[in-house]
Amino acid sequence: MTTVPRLYVPIPLAPGATIAATPAQAHYLGTVLRARPHDPVNLFNGSDGEWRARIASLQRDRLTLTVGDQHCPQMPEPDLWLAFALLKRDATDLVVQKATELGAAQLWPVLTARTNAARANLDRLTAIAVEAAEQCERLTVPRIHPPGRLPDLLGAWPQDRRLYAAIERAAGAPPLRPTNQPAALLVGPEGGFASDELEAMARHPFVTPVSLGPRVLRAETACVAGLALLQAPLCG
Repeated sequence: MTTVPRLYVPIPLAPGATIAATPAQAHYLGTVLRARPHDPVNLFNGSDGEWRARIASLQRDRLTLTVGDQHCPQMPEPDLWLAFALLKRDATDLVVQKATELGAAQLWPVLTARTNAARANLDRLTAIAVEAAEQCERLTVPRIHPPGRLPDLLGAWPQDRRLYAAIERAAGAPPLRPTNQPAALLVGPEGGFASDELEAMARHPFVTPVSLGPRVLRAETACVAGLALLQAPLCG
């Protein structure tokens, strides 16, 4: 059975609407997938579910689609966030891709004392998240925040959202357990959190130190493992 390609289009979807795709989407369908006019495409925008569509016209860098009917309504998704110490480019790209596949609703790159990167290309990271959402059949794309300092993140954090901080070798830290409540995972840099950062987290009652197991994980592995553990009961 041929898989129908999926495209994220951040505009309202309705029967009979004509959608102008981006040049990158036109290239993907026309050059990579060898699509032709009248071929089916599925569309989603993060709020209106998923809709069937057909290619109305396709040129080298221009593509229009005609929207048909909705075949999948918008479904609730896990209310999980991921805050992670900004990593080098390839590792950050991997975190964004895998966090999208695992259903994270918001991503918060964080600058810590031992962070080994200073900036992030938000356009690039958003494109990675969109591509991951299209591939994994997710109906939304996570919001990616600009990088911010850890003290600023803690100072503005919503008090009703538990922040599980994965702290390696934390004495007495309980294992991370699944939750159905609004929650977030915080993963530090490869060198771990500095002592003053650990002290700052301890002053905030919404922060809960947790363990991801007996081994010291790479930061990108910890992000994937932690998100999987938090949403385990939400998987069908």
